[in-house]
Amino acid sequence: MRQLLLITLASTSLLAASPDYKRALHLYNRTEYDASLQLLLHVRQPDAAALLLIGQNYFMMGDATRAAEVFQQAITADPNRSANYHWIGRAYARQAEAASMFSALPLATKSRQNLEKAIELDHKNIEAANDLFEFYLEAPAFIGGGMEKATRLAAQIAELDAAEGEYAQSEIARKKKDFAQEEIHLRRAMELAPRQVGRVIDLAKFLAKQGRFEESEKMFQAAEKVEPHAPKILYARAEAYIEARRNVEVAKNLLERYLSAQLTPDDPPRSDARKLLLQVSGG
Repeated sequence: MRQLLLITLASTSLLAASPDYKRALHLYNRTEYDASLQLLLHVRQPDAAALLLIGQNYFMMGDATRAAEVFQQAITADPNRSANYHWIGRAYARQAEAASMFSALPLATKSRQNLEKAIELDHKNIEAANDLFEFYLEAPAFIGGGMEKATRLAAQIAELDAAEGEYAQSEIARKKKDFAQEEIHLRRAMELAPRQVGRVIDLAKFLAKQGRFEESEKMFQAAEKVEPHAPKILYARAEAYIEARRNVEVAKNLLERYLSAQLTPDDPPRSDARKLLLQVSGG
C-alpha cells in the first residue's frame, strides 16, 4: 500500500509500448496476476496505462479497495480515458457487494457515477455500458437504478452490438419473470452471433434453470463445436449441474479440468471454481 501511495507521475514513465509493459500485459492475459503486478511494481514512475494494469491485477486478485486507489491514480494521470472510470466503477461495485448496508450505498452510487462517466467519455465502451445496464437493472431507484433506465440503455447497447442488445433484453425479461420472452431474446442473440460461444452457453444455462435438461445438454454440445477448447464451457456446465443437483461427479471432473486449464481474464476466476468444487464436495 505504502509503495503505491508514494507513486508520482512526473518525468519518466513506463510507456505502453515498452517491453516490461508488454510482458506484464501478457502475464495478465494469462491470469498470472501476481507475476504481472510484481513486474509493474518495480517501475518507479508508472504512466496511466501501467497504473490501470496495476489496478486490474489487484482487482482480479480480489483486492477491490487497493484496486480503486490505483484506478484513481490512473484517472489523475489520464482524466479523459474511459477505461479508467469503467474499472474504478467496477471496483466500487465490488466493494459495495462486500460492505455493510450503511457503507454499500455510497460505494454503489460512486460505482454508477463512474460507469456513467466512462460512457460519457466513450459511448462505444460496450463493456462499461453492460456493467451500467446491470446496475440500472438490479439497483433500487434511490441510488440511481431503475427499469426505465435499463430499458433505454439496452436500446443503446443494441445500436453498438445487436447480439448484446438481445442479451440485455433477455435480462429485462428475466427480471420481469417473463421466461418465454427471455428465451426468445437468448435465441436471437445466438442467431445474431453464432460463432460466439458465450451466446450458446447463455441459452444452455437458461434451459437448465428451466429444468429442460435434454435441450440444455444439446446446447452445451453445440457450444463445444463452436469452440472445442473453451474453458468457460467446462465451468458453465459444472455450474448448471450443481444448481440442478444432478451429475455431481461429472461436475467435479469438469471443475478439476477447468482449474488446470489455461484461463483468460474473461473466464470465471479460479477462486469461483474452487468454491463450487468445495460446495459439491460437501466442504
